[in-house]
Amino acid sequence: MPSLANQIAFLFLLGIPIACVAWTVTHEEVFREPREYCKKRSQNCKPIVARKFFYLFTCEYCFSHYVAALFLIITHYHLLYAGWRGYLMAEFALVWVANVYMSFFNRLRLDIKHENVVIAAEQIVVDQTKEREPATVTPAP
Repeated sequence: MPSLANQIAFLFLLGIPIACVAWTVTHEEVFREPREYCKKRSQNCKPIVARKFFYLFTCEYCFSHYVAALFLIITHYHLLYAGWRGYLMAEFALVWVANVYMSFFNRLRLDIKHENVVIAAEQIVVDQTKEREPATVTPAP
């Protein structure tokens, strides 16, 4: 069994691609049409199982559970314990780490959008100020 330090390092490293996949599917433009379809189906399907199935493609937290499970199958990573208990611990720990990464990423995007709005507002003020200033005429020599 790998050392605890290695297990923790793998935990934080495996959280990165899990967060990347979950965020991309649930937020980015490349998956917009399938996500909108899933959103409509999650709201309009009669059977509750179908509604919940389609909902998982619109929620990064829900979807990250399935992505983490896929990564566990691929990597055979386990945390603290050998066997099924280690996989169970790894599943929930990976989901938590991935969601922390997605929260940081979301906050970063919000900060960038806020800065862009502030810059655009300041640019409008500067442009309006320039329009109000009288043109200066330089005397001819």
